[in-house]
Amino acid sequence: MRRAPAAAGPGRRAPGVHPGAWWLWALALGTAATRTTNPLLLALLLAVSAHVVTACRADTPAARSYTAFLRLAVAVLVVRLVFAVLLGSPIPGTHVLATLPEVPLPHWAQGIRVGGRVTAESVVFALYDGLKLATLLICVGAANALAAPARLLKSLPGALYETGVAVVVALTFAPHLIADGRRLRAARRLRGRPDRGLRGLLHVGLPVLEGALERSVALAAAMDARGYGRTAEVAPAVRRTTAALTLGGLLGVCAGTYGLLTAEGGDYGLPVLLAGVAAALAGLWLGGRRSPRTRYRPDTWNPRSWLVAGSGAAVAALLTAAASRDPAALHPGVVPLVAPALPLWPAAAVLLGMLPAFAAPAARTTPRDPAAPAARTTPRDPAAPARHPRKESS
Repeated sequence: MRRAPAAAGPGRRAPGVHPGAWWLWALALGTAATRTTNPLLLALLLAVSAHVVTACRADTPAARSYTAFLRLAVAVLVVRLVFAVLLGSPIPGTHVLATLPEVPLPHWAQGIRVGGRVTAESVVFALYDGLKLATLLICVGAANALAAPARLLKSLPGALYETGVAVVVALTFAPHLIADGRRLRAARRLRGRPDRGLRGLLHVGLPVLEGALERSVALAAAMDARGYGRTAEVAPAVRRTTAALTLGGLLGVCAGTYGLLTAEGGDYGLPVLLAGVAAALAGLWLGGRRSPRTRYRPDTWNPRSWLVAGSGAAVAALLTAAASRDPAALHPGVVPLVAPALPLWPAAAVLLGMLPAFAAPAARTTPRDPAAPAARTTPRDPAAPARHPRKESS
């Protein structure tokens, strides 16, 4: 007889969220960030993503990449402000904050200015623009922290598996270099050797590159031993049909997207887009027959996965609708300068992105009951007969 599945307890993990759901949620928040320049809404998106990452990420090395994306976002914002101050901005303004020495340029560089007046309008415009890009980067960092790209690779269709492996290897190369560099710097500090400056960089850089090369060779050997790159025999008619469906589907997606974005193509945009998506999916399904492979413990779409992906899609859809209905609220003006206001129903729409923090929190380690009997640690008597597990009737 078949045993009933046991309930999730301290020794078992409840079914987790599909990695594709986390990526769809994060990309949907990033799409919502591109629809507004209101700093209050962007700050609310940042707070939502940070709260969900704190509540739902697991204790893994990949989950700690969120801090690196935060630093990258701050660097992007600072660079955008510095460029606006040094190179000027096409935004006119009357509130002069400072006047920098202007560098004279030749006549062929007309339209470019280095130095000159720095107005409050140009700085605020650069701040809004840089904050939007920083929010988009942090949303991508949230996806990396919640679902590693290597975990998402298992869910790719067979036709995209080789491309997915290349992308995953490229995405994980930099984190591995950073981890190796930290490990070697810590080892040098323990030995009393310098780990900073040019000398420390030269002594750490060579072992890091050597370790990356060895890891690449080991990865290539492991992939070859597992038969990576070998394809099954497929009839020529199937190959031609696969290529035609995939290429035609991608062209249909491009044409349908262009039709949706232009006023002239409003009639044919959506049907062409749906037909292109259907043809591309059929091509990917046929292409997957060339690379048969198995998945060990594949991730499945459960109700929590649909809830996570749906919450992000709802935020993107509602922000897009708000941008078309009330563009002034989502894009506060800078000429003249006005204080940004927080629109109520777009802010409530952004708060829907916080739903995964309650629907899919991270699994916490359950402490052991002190009253439970301790496990026996004394060695078994070699002369005692071995006990075999009782067989269950099937």
